Amino acid sequence: MIRFAVIGTNWITDSFIQAARETGQVELTAVYSRTEARAKEFAAKHDIPNLYTDLEKMVASDEFDAVYIASPTSFHAEQAILCMNHRKHVLCEKPIASHANETKKMIETAAKNNVLLMEALKSTLLPNFRAIQDNLHKIGPIRRYFASYCQYSSRYDAFKQGTVLNAFNPVFSNGSLMDLGVYCIYPMVVLFGMPELIKANAIMLDSGVDGEGSLLLKYKEMDAVIMYSKITNSHLSTEIQGENGTIVIDKINEPGKVEIRYRDGSLDDITQVQTGNTMKYEVQEFVRLLTDVKLESAVNSHAHSLSVMKITDEARRQIGLVFPADSLLSL
Repeated sequence: MIRFAVIGTNWITDSFIQAARETGQVELTAVYSRTEARAKEFAAKHDIPNLYTDLEKMVASDEFDAVYIASPTSFHAEQAILCMNHRKHVLCEKPIASHANETKKMIETAAKNNVLLMEALKSTLLPNFRAIQDNLHKIGPIRRYFASYCQYSSRYDAFKQGTVLNAFNPVFSNGSLMDLGVYCIYPMVVLFGMPELIKANAIMLDSGVDGEGSLLLKYKEMDAVIMYSKITNSHLSTEIQGENGTIVIDKINEPGKVEIRYRDGSLDDITQVQTGNTMKYEVQEFVRLLTDVKLESAVNSHAHSLSVMKITDEARRQIGLVFPADSLLSL
């Protein structure tokens, strides 16, 4: 059993705890929140024995081996580095940091302390993503990757009424690119690596973050088109287009159905069974790595996380998306 602490007490942490307990490999032993009332409420809700409002005290304790960080993105690097400097393994929600320089510092800290650091992006660790990887050769030379994740945010209505919640606040390194865009970028990087050229466009909101945007990315023998939005909906599938056929993926953020449509009209359903809370697959990967004494995932690797951050950095530069965290180039 791996003893876990959690930082952050929102809905994604609720889901993580449910998934972790589904695996039967994790014991939740501590929770951190900035307020005592929230820490007590969350600890009681999930039957977590130890609660903290002082992060320094929590990481100095011997009550846990690893920590799941689900705080706002702007806190990821500082909190992860603090945990790793106390020899705690870190599973950090996506995006792993605000920018590439923070990511580099996190990777360096993990290496210095000989601890595991992994970005908690579940989609690339699902059985259906493995099916995509295993069957990619069937569609011939790849010419285009197209991914769309556009989901109207429930918080956008409040924004239009004048209330800027965290999702649309640059202080927390948020916005459409960093939230939904990453779900499209990360699988592309795992499958095809770093692009040669990036062109970005976006609709900026009055708060200073992007409401929606698109990326055009050039590879040596293919291109990639990515669309993301928190102010509109889309019902398009993701496609990987090859000369002999196309892999069609129902949802890039959580592939549930995957099929190959060949040029001759035939169809090959390569969907794999995925049961329960799909976050459990990232938990299982993290626990497996710890059990095997490995300090990095081959899929959600340090190099992949860093490449994604470099892409979002360049996209943000082009669209003028600036975060307060951008000035914090050293930690």
